[in-house]
Order: sequence, then C-alpha cells, then structure tokens
Amino acid sequence: MMSSSTALTPPAFEPSAQIDLVDALIEQGWYVGHNVINQELCYALHRELHHMAEHDVLDEAGIGRGQHHHLRKDIRGDAIHWLDRESDAQRRYLDAMANLQQALNQALFLGLFEYEAHFAHYPPGAFYQRHLDSFRGRANRVISTVGYLNPHWPSDGGGEMVIYHPDDPSREIARVVPEAGTFACFLSETIPHEVLPTRCPRASIAGWFRRNASLGGVLDPAR
Repeated sequence: MMSSSTALTPPAFEPSAQIDLVDALIEQGWYVGHNVINQELCYALHRELHHMAEHDVLDEAGIGRGQHHHLRKDIRGDAIHWLDRESDAQRRYLDAMANLQQALNQALFLGLFEYEAHFAHYPPGAFYQRHLDSFRGRANRVISTVGYLNPHWPSDGGGEMVIYHPDDPSREIARVVPEAGTFACFLSETIPHEVLPTRCPRASIAGWFRRNASLGGVLDPAR
C-alpha cells in the first residue's frame, strides 16, 4: 500500500504537458511549456546549483567533445555540472525525463537510448551564440531539452533563449524567458537557438535524448 507521503508527492513533470509536447514536435519541431516542472523541484534544483556556483565546483563549459573540446568564452560563457543522481532532486528530474523518453519512443518511434543532462549556470554577462546541438547525420543527439530553475525572473533580466526557424536561421520564431517551471524541447539537428546575454545569474538544466550509435567497438553515446 502506498504511504501517505508518497501519495501526496506531486509529479515532477506535468503529465498533461506530454501530449502538447509530442504534438508540437510533430507539427513544428519545438515546444515551450510553462509551469511544466514542479515548482518545489525547481527550487530544490536551483538551491543545489546556486550552492555549487558559490563554492566554485562547476566546470567551465566548452564546445566540441573529446579531442575537439576547447573553451571559447566568445561563444559560450556558462559553467556546468553533469547530473549524476547524487541528490533527491536530481533523481526526481532524471526519473521524469526517463518517463518522457518512454512517451517519445512510444509516440514517435525515435529509438531514444538514453538521456544526459547538466546544470548550466550563466553569470551576469554570459551568453551562448546561435548554434545547433547536433549536426545532421554526424551525432546521436536527437531531442534537446531545457528546464528553467530561476524563481521570479525580472522582466529586464535578459538571458532569453531565442529559437530560430529551421529553414531560415535568421528568422526568430520564439523567445523563452528563463522562468522556473518553463520547459523547452526541440529537434537537436534542425532547430538553431541561442542564449542572449543575461543580466542576472541564470540557472537551467540542459539535456539531450540520444540514440545508441556505437560502432566497431567505439562506445557512443560518450560524453
């Protein structure tokens, strides 16, 4: 029998949002929903990331992977920490993404193999230039996600994620304010996006649903 504390625990991810999310990915390749992530969970994750930033345990983010990874502050200025289930809040978020992965596979037959994610902390002035998360046919990131954690984001805080049209990278089609509870996802290979310079410390979780592309004994996915 389910305990009263378990029964009263609200879902980490708004269940009704999954239908809208799947429909939006089919129709336009991207989705933005508000009040999708449980607010209490957002606050817990925000506190965790704020503690890491205060104690200087985040890693400077770079571009590229493996031997091609290098720091480029002129391209991106965030600092990151990969989620590893070390806290209850991380486990709840990753479990919610596992449920979403199952729903996406059932609805879209994508063959998603795993989900990886990291905290992203943007100090004031930081940004991330326009880019794609995956190059067509060259990588295994299929769907990108961003969960926002900042409570009470000010109207002049900056730090919006701008989504551009897949066939016209100069045409803006959406601008996402980094407010706690907002969740965005989009096709990694086709949707250009950027993070505008932020005026306040900006907290989010960036993640990717991936396919298994291991070949010839080379493990892929690999960070």
